[in-house]
Amino acid sequence: MAAQNNAPLPDGLEIAGYRIVKKIASGGFSIVYLAYDAEGNAVAIKEYLPSQLALRAPGELIPVVSKPNLPVFRIGLKCFFEEGRALARIVHPNVVRVVNFFRAHETVYMVMAYESGHTLQDHIARLHAKGSRMGEASIRQLFNGVCAGVREVHANKLLHLDLKPANIYLRVDGSPLLLDFGAARQTINLDAPMLAPMYTPGFAAPELYGRAIALGPWTDIYSIGAAMYACMTRSMPPPVEARKDEDRTEAQFARIAGSYSPELVEMVRACMALDPLSRPQSVFSMQKVLQAAPTLAPQLDAAEEAPARAGGWRGLVGRFGRKASN
Repeated sequence: MAAQNNAPLPDGLEIAGYRIVKKIASGGFSIVYLAYDAEGNAVAIKEYLPSQLALRAPGELIPVVSKPNLPVFRIGLKCFFEEGRALARIVHPNVVRVVNFFRAHETVYMVMAYESGHTLQDHIARLHAKGSRMGEASIRQLFNGVCAGVREVHANKLLHLDLKPANIYLRVDGSPLLLDFGAARQTINLDAPMLAPMYTPGFAAPELYGRAIALGPWTDIYSIGAAMYACMTRSMPPPVEARKDEDRTEAQFARIAGSYSPELVEMVRACMALDPLSRPQSVFSMQKVLQAAPTLAPQLDAAEEAPARAGGWRGLVGRFGRKASN
């Protein structure tokens, strides 16, 4: 089913006590807006609007959903709402803070705290443009924070299911924040096999491609490893289907062997194992590796640049290949 181009809500619109300022990101699953609450605090509002199921024309507020699409649209609506409610219970420095969620215009909105910074995707691209890459110490520190956030998510019986550099946000102090959970869209996939998959090739674990394979913490662990791979190689991880035909990741691991410690390279290799049982089975086990001092200091071939200041919530879609959904 072809995706449709949905018009965003108009700038200046008042909705549930919030004033829309502008659209800041969009994808196949949702639209994200910068807005202000009644006290003048900036927030990010994510609107459930799957482009394969609903169409909103310019000047309209309520999306049009055809009768055949309505059952699946409502399933996704319920899952999106439940996901927002579950996330609202999580208060952790490395997980986006959901401060409110509400229904309006026959869809659902999730209100999140807005913070200044930029995505890891943007940071990798900026370093790549300068012929540089992230150093081992920065990768260890960054992904220890990512694992801390994912560990809290898993402790709350949730999965992220869309971890990638575009969904790892770097505050101005360099600390990571997990954005854009994918559990609701995965539920839509299971209930609507006719829809295009809502995951990002390269960062999606093999089990996301099948319908009879169990998902679990190991699914997010694959994606964390793929994100680390992107930081270390400055390249897009190959999709799992391509890896089954010819796995080129080993050649990349060989190229970076002198730039990073053997422990770090081996952990990333294990995280990206096609067999879920061959991966680390918890993010806690990953944190133990990340927090330990490397036995052999790496010799970096390029200097690392510290994260630069940037505007808030930028780069949610872009350079690292096709984004299947947001």
